[in-house]
Amino acid sequence: MKVVPSGRPGRGRLYVTLPDGRSVAWYDREAGRVSVLAEEHTEAAVAALRPYLTGSWTVGPPPVPGPAELVRLCLHPDDDLAPNRPGEHLLGEIDHGPGGTRARHRLRPDLLAQARFGAELDTLEDAGWRVLHAVPLPGAGRIDHLLIGPGGVLCVRTVAGRRQRVHVGDLLVTTGRTEPRPDVRWSRRAAERAGHALTAPVRPALAVVDATRVDVAPTLRDVRVLRPGDAGTALAHEGGVLKPAEIAALYGTARDRRTWARL
Repeated sequence: MKVVPSGRPGRGRLYVTLPDGRSVAWYDREAGRVSVLAEEHTEAAVAALRPYLTGSWTVGPPPVPGPAELVRLCLHPDDDLAPNRPGEHLLGEIDHGPGGTRARHRLRPDLLAQARFGAELDTLEDAGWRVLHAVPLPGAGRIDHLLIGPGGVLCVRTVAGRRQRVHVGDLLVTTGRTEPRPDVRWSRRAAERAGHALTAPVRPALAVVDATRVDVAPTLRDVRVLRPGDAGTALAHEGGVLKPAEIAALYGTARDRRTWARL
């Protein structure tokens, strides 16, 4: 038997397959459960998965799927956004975009910022949050990170500090001596569109990565400003907004590419 991972590394399920490719069992890391399709494969499947089993876990038949799970099972792999890596679209532009090393070089700090902050957000899944990266919007736009968890829904725009001082104003963000960019306005607009798509309140947020100093205008109250190292700890302790069933339902809707194409 062969163990085959799915989803983002270290986060998705592990499937046990026969030589002909048929799946006979899978290990759900989040639920701590090994689901076996036929009893005769139980012993062999557990033996194949044993190097990957951590903490407490149980073995049994597949659980009865809930509404959110049924939606996921009907989702075509091409429409599933859950496997997206942070900065997925930037990876494609750097590797396969138009020629010119200067243009690609300008994209690398943005990619590194999204990858660093995205990796921190992925650790929140242990605290009940669900995270999607590089969510496409009509018109070539992207939501860098979408968080759905006990503290509500956050639409996060990543700002690469480039080891400079960053000033976050009511409308614009200035990094060092570069021209101000409308990241604040973009975050508000993206959160508004996400709210329409999910039919739920969505808060805008900015993640400032690799800045030597971050100054936030005292009048900026509706957009949350996050920084690596502090964001994960703060969000992990937030709650009281969404229940687990609501999180699962919203996540099932958000991971479907067609949800965003209808905007």
